[in-house]
Amino acid sequence: MKREETVDYHIKSSWHAISRMYNQKAALEDFTASIGYVLININSKEGTPATKIAPLMGLEARSLTRMLKTMEEKGLIYRKQDSVDKRSVRIYLTEEGKRKKEISVETIKDFNLSVREVVSDEELEIFFQVFQKINQTIEKIQLETVNPNQYKRKVYEL
Repeated sequence: MKREETVDYHIKSSWHAISRMYNQKAALEDFTASIGYVLININSKEGTPATKIAPLMGLEARSLTRMLKTMEEKGLIYRKQDSVDKRSVRIYLTEEGKRKKEISVETIKDFNLSVREVVSDEELEIFFQVFQKINQTIEKIQLETVNPNQYKRKVYEL
């Protein structure tokens, strides 16, 4: 099987192209696509609990911790103790963070509008259905990997 015939090749190459495009746009404003994604996942008015951001993005908490530190140093966010749960910390956007969040949202909207100009609604519906099936397949494979039931006979005799 040639690499161009594999599903993962097309997903990965498309994602890298999208990521490069988003990073080029973000670089013009002195931030990154990754920072833009974090900004999008922070509620502009109420803030967001720090522990909720990583799962929203599919990230490990330790990866996000470094990014939040960088974002705080750049003046995009600030941390504040939760007024209800004093053990929790909420992340809030500064005015500059809100501005860069808006840039991120507009960039994503513009890209999606550009795609919709060349891909029909029917094609997009099929595309979304295919990705749903791919994700279901991934979940199934992960379940089989985490909880393999591959032994037909007893491993240990008592």
